[in-house]
Amino acid sequence: MSDHHGGPRPGGTPEPADGSGAEAPGGGATPDRAAEPGAGGGTPPVPGREVGPDGVPAPGGAHAPPAAPGDRWTAFKKSPFFPAIVLCLILAAAAGLFAGSYTYAMANPTPRNIPTAVVRSDHAAEGERFVAGMEKALNASLNLRQYATYEQAEDAVEDQKAFAILAMRGKRAELDVAGASGASVAQVLAETAPKVGKAVGVPVTVKDIKPLQQGDPRGLALFYISLAAVIIGFVGAIQLSVHARLLNPAERIAFTVGYALLGGFAIAAVVDWLLGALNLPFFESWMILALTMFTSGMVFTMFNTLIGRWAMIPTWGLMVLLGNPSSGGAVSWPLLPSVLGHIGQWLPPGASVNAQHSAVYFGSRQHAFPFLVLAGWALLSCAVFWTWRHRHPGGRKPAIATPLHGAGRRAPESSEGRY
Repeated sequence: MSDHHGGPRPGGTPEPADGSGAEAPGGGATPDRAAEPGAGGGTPPVPGREVGPDGVPAPGGAHAPPAAPGDRWTAFKKSPFFPAIVLCLILAAAAGLFAGSYTYAMANPTPRNIPTAVVRSDHAAEGERFVAGMEKALNASLNLRQYATYEQAEDAVEDQKAFAILAMRGKRAELDVAGASGASVAQVLAETAPKVGKAVGVPVTVKDIKPLQQGDPRGLALFYISLAAVIIGFVGAIQLSVHARLLNPAERIAFTVGYALLGGFAIAAVVDWLLGALNLPFFESWMILALTMFTSGMVFTMFNTLIGRWAMIPTWGLMVLLGNPSSGGAVSWPLLPSVLGHIGQWLPPGASVNAQHSAVYFGSRQHAFPFLVLAGWALLSCAVFWTWRHRHPGGRKPAIATPLHGAGRRAPESSEGRY
């Protein structure tokens, strides 16, 4: 027991006069004081949780609070796994759509409305009977266009207004097809006409008055060279965005023109000079291919400006999934589903096939429409790109700004992770 000024406490432990508590041997606090919060500046340990050397609980212990769902989703979106999973889903969908679009358009071509020139004749009854039999056999209508003479009907074929000519020679029918107008249509008509003539009692003679070139008996070469121009066109734009991303907008357009001219020349030279598959009107075919490649490249550049890294999706959808099957290159428009037959003529792949087809087989009757379609898409894409060029990833930083012109100028937007 101690007095007011301090003295030995029961048990023999002296108590300091200032009441600050006893010191343990070595100068440390007594155990009961050290365990009190804040006595030594440390944090009391939590059962089941590791404590660091300084007394602070180690992070991530057994009882760490779980991350909120929102935090986990944010972390996942910033991880490399999120775009990888999205790409897997997109590629799977693209594969199915690619197979479906080509199968729908090309697997079972069915005639629906075939423009046919008819030469007026005194034996109209036999002609009507034959036409009715053809429409029944084809399960389609022949869009008949009457002409007074065979020469006028032949002009309609040259103008690509008709795919065949029906003329009555006495009581015999003569069906003249034009393989160059559409190989698939000519094949369907040539196979069906003799069977129908035999069934209705009207003898039929079939001949091809506008055959395909010998090196391209199925008429697919023009489709393939146009397809090459379309695909290499937008792939080239992708590669410029990846490997030459420092190009400024005007430079990007100039280099798109450059690879389009070189690529178009290479395609025409290989098909004509090296393989001899087609006898091309070289300069015109070269320019059509170059315009096609430029248009395709600028379509991707336009979408890259508008939506960034996902620009491949609308480009692929427009040019490959929709444009190529409906182009009329592999299957002529009268045999395509009606909607595709009309849409295809307004898209770059269809316009390219149409222009190339006319240049090779109907050079004296070339139409302006396919060139206007290609030029329209090219101008639209360039206008969108140029108007919103500040949003396009890439480009070089401007030179050091002077105080007069550079005050407050923002640095170009970072394009990391974008095309």
